[in-house]
Amino acid sequence: MNQLDLELDRASQSDLILAALERGHAITPLFALDAWGCFRLAARIADLRRLGYDIETKNVRGGHGKHYAEYRLRQEDAMNYEAGR
Repeated sequence: MNQLDLELDRASQSDLILAALERGHAITPLFALDAWGCFRLAARIADLRRLGYDIETKNVRGGHGKHYAEYRLRQEDAMNYEAGR
């Protein structure tokens, strides 16, 4: 196991979600479940919002008329992340 694998193994679900959001990815409940085993994405998003991250929610209508949330970091926060690199 290399260093990156160890860091990812120790990272919390919130850390992993935040890292993906900071890279400009949109996160959906199905993606979070598949990628990180996160059953409670909305709760992790609420945790990140309490920490001050400005995360927007888009309600999406998928196949078969089902609705789900898609989360993104607002552009200003994403740009601040890029500038801090």
